[in-house]
Amino acid sequence: MNETLPHRYRAVVFDMDGLLLDTEVLWQRAEEELFAAHGAVFSHADKMRVIGASFEHTAEFFAGRLGQPLERGAELVDEMIQTMHAALQRDVAGRPGALELVARLRGRVPLGLASNSPRRLVDAALRTAGLTDAFDAIVSSDDVAHSKPAPDIYLEACRRLGVSPAETLALEDSSSGVAAAKAAGLACIAVPQYAETDVTAADRVVDSLEELLAEA
Repeated sequence: MNETLPHRYRAVVFDMDGLLLDTEVLWQRAEEELFAAHGAVFSHADKMRVIGASFEHTAEFFAGRLGQPLERGAELVDEMIQTMHAALQRDVAGRPGALELVARLRGRVPLGLASNSPRRLVDAALRTAGLTDAFDAIVSSDDVAHSKPAPDIYLEACRRLGVSPAETLALEDSSSGVAAAKAAGLACIAVPQYAETDVTAADRVVDSLEELLAEA
């Protein structure tokens, strides 16, 4: 980028799981525990089917994968969320460069958080990571009608920040997150954790948020 982040964009919106915070390892354990409790093994292929997805999609996938009635899907997701909530209250680390980037941008440009996780998980994760007051607007899946890849979460984040999506940058790690940001009209930089993640719709792809520190 020719201009530094605070000058090029009027606001920056962070995804949480896997982008801001290193929670994917915790999700992995929660998913593995859920599958083990139902006599199955949670595979990497399973992970790729649900990473960054809405809980509605995940519920349907879990029910089918575990041979449960479709209406049991929401209960399976609730089991996983209970496990995840307990884990988030113990320890949460930031992704490489993430906490430093938040600190660098804070006070210089409005910051938002846009997460597909429910509010109780978002609040627990931010509290444990010491980021409770880091963002000017926090939008969870509980705050909108449709989760990512729908644009609702990003549109609501921009509304709360009082900025136009066209002047806002999204930072994402999943294909559904990139799709949501682009559908809402934001520029998007992707930082995928997994090589299989399709983030070709992003405006730019970097290996780590550390690469953006020099621009902030």
